[in-house]
Amino acid sequence: MDANKLLLVDDDKNISELIRMYLEKEGYTCLQAFNGREAVDMMDTNIDLVILDIMLPLMNGWDVLKEIRKKYDTPVIMLSAKGETFDKVLGLELGADDYIVKPFEPKELVARVKAVLRRYKTVEVSKKISYDKLVIDMDKFVATLDGKTVEMPPKELELLYFLASNPNKVFTREQLLNEIWSYDFVGDSRTVDVHVKRLREKIEMPSVNWSLKTVWGVGYKFEVK
Repeated sequence: MDANKLLLVDDDKNISELIRMYLEKEGYTCLQAFNGREAVDMMDTNIDLVILDIMLPLMNGWDVLKEIRKKYDTPVIMLSAKGETFDKVLGLELGADDYIVKPFEPKELVARVKAVLRRYKTVEVSKKISYDKLVIDMDKFVATLDGKTVEMPPKELELLYFLASNPNKVFTREQLLNEIWSYDFVGDSRTVDVHVKRLREKIEMPSVNWSLKTVWGVGYKFEVK
């Protein structure tokens, strides 16, 4: 296994050390930050994944996540003592890849880390899909519409690519959460609705042979005529 470099952000040094020990035992290189500002300062393109607590001094986890998403597509797993649906939905909508509630078993976190990294490595394989006026290039991690780049965060692009890779196939919201976010918490399906809505606002155009369709009572599909 490649020595992926992880950034662990938690102000509880005992928990941070415990997590670090488990991750390094699995062969990962683990950097540690103990407040939000330190985490933002330590971010760079060599970080393969961030494990980010929400309750942090100087800058909370939500704000750290927003700063990371301004520059990096690096996967992020949120840690929190909060288990409310609102917090989970907010984390996913801000661009988190997974959300785990404290207290948790370190082995569960290690399994989540492996799953998220596996998903991102799959994305890194050269992939490009073209439809009428729409090109999704996952190698460059960009989508273009009628020759113009469409700005969208990583999760929107991954959702679009996944649906477009399976034309005319209907997926439930739960299936999409599992595929894109690796997250099957019942009640968080609104996250999918929000992302589809934003995609439609950015890519829908007349006179093309494809569209993002809602299949009422079921989910969504990328329909090609």
